[in-house]
Amino acid sequence: MKILSSKQTREADAYTIEHEPVASIELMERASTACFKWIVQHFDVTSTFKVFCGTGNNGGDGSAIARMLHSNGYHVMTFIVRSGVNASEDFKINEKRLRNLEHVNIADVTTINDLPEFSKDDILIDALFGTGLNKPVKDLAADVIKHINQTEAEIISIDIPSGLFADQASNASANQIIKATCTLSFQVYKLAFFFAENADYTGKVIILPIGLNEKFIGSCETHFELTEEKHIRRILKKRKPFSHKGNYGHAAIVAGSYGKMGAAVLSAKACLRSGAGLLTVIVPGCGYEIMQTSVPEAMIQCDENEKFISSDHITDAFNVVGMGPGIGTGKETAGALKQIIQNFRKPMVIDADAINIISENKTWLDFVPAESIFTPHPKEFERLAGKSKDHFERNKMQIEFSKRYNVFVILKGRYTCISSPDGMCYFNPTGNPGMAKGGTGDALTGMITGFLAQGYSSKEACIAAVYLHGLAADIAIKETGEHSLLASDLINYIGKAFLQLTMDN
Repeated sequence: MKILSSKQTREADAYTIEHEPVASIELMERASTACFKWIVQHFDVTSTFKVFCGTGNNGGDGSAIARMLHSNGYHVMTFIVRSGVNASEDFKINEKRLRNLEHVNIADVTTINDLPEFSKDDILIDALFGTGLNKPVKDLAADVIKHINQTEAEIISIDIPSGLFADQASNASANQIIKATCTLSFQVYKLAFFFAENADYTGKVIILPIGLNEKFIGSCETHFELTEEKHIRRILKKRKPFSHKGNYGHAAIVAGSYGKMGAAVLSAKACLRSGAGLLTVIVPGCGYEIMQTSVPEAMIQCDENEKFISSDHITDAFNVVGMGPGIGTGKETAGALKQIIQNFRKPMVIDADAINIISENKTWLDFVPAESIFTPHPKEFERLAGKSKDHFERNKMQIEFSKRYNVFVILKGRYTCISSPDGMCYFNPTGNPGMAKGGTGDALTGMITGFLAQGYSSKEACIAAVYLHGLAADIAIKETGEHSLLASDLINYIGKAFLQLTMDN
């Protein structure tokens, strides 16, 4: 699914209006009807709604929703906030339609004193401002937003929470942006929805199709996409009946140190669960018995050092190297990493302490193999690429890092973001808060390494591994719950994640 800018979404509206053809007021009716249908599926007729409308097209959506709710027996009070913005023609039409109803409750708001206190049982619908906003709200509009945010009532924002910018950091105080319980948005996601700094404003995001022209959307150039299940189904390869382990690659994982051998175990198990034919795990001497006992399917190669990795053990026999989980950042380990990235010329997976070592030796980035994959969490990315003032700036830094060094970066988190050397970003929809626990990143490193071993491209390995990683966790929590999910649980459900995506193929 493409992620469009506000400008592109407006162009999609205009194209649909011209080529369907459909009048703009009817397209607004279509969007409002989609919201109305969602609302009545989730709230019964005993619910009391307070609808807040600006005088632009977002307010037109709000007044149409108010009309539909009122006409279907819901108790609705509509507040039209007259904040000095010129009314759009479609808003005027929908305001008139609303006022023509019998027994309708409408109040014009010209000062904050025109608003009553709200019950926590009210349902508030925010239709003050849409995606056209490009500067923080102020004066009456800001007062109304602050008043709404102070309630304990559920808040539904239409298209985007009022005051939030779709394509850039909002640079506003908390009370200049609606804090929605959920956001009903239209057709495509907004970039702002994928960044944690906006989570308190958007709440749960629901995308409602409204029939915008798919051909036009497909023609839009964008650097941002949301991965969909059908995309992963296309990536995954069927196994041939007469294949053998040699057909699925020989992976190497360099992991572990004294007290951190669990990271090596988790990475190894995830690599094999993801389909690698052969796996050699390179560990310090202290890890030999642990690995042989925990992962009997893997081959073990021990460093001469008992407690940490100190030498380059990598040969051209390996199809891929994953390095970093639990290795520590000691001087000898850093020296071994330097040798590996200088000598191994195929794409590598670089995670955890390997990222931290490179962050302290940034000149080494110039000889990291092309199309290698970095898998940082936000703090590791900051060490690697520098600080940013907001998530939009960090996203730009991530893209530039990928382009400059010809690598992929998987920035882990909710909607994990994969940036590629061509400047594209892929946001991942799977996963849950149960994954916020030690070891899940080690599992991801193993999975990506496993995909690369099998001959998937770096791009395919990133997208498929991240999606399956989150999907396995989503399947697992049906048994474990979010609080109790372990990285080892996630690994145990990788097979079921594969089955979900391949059983119909």
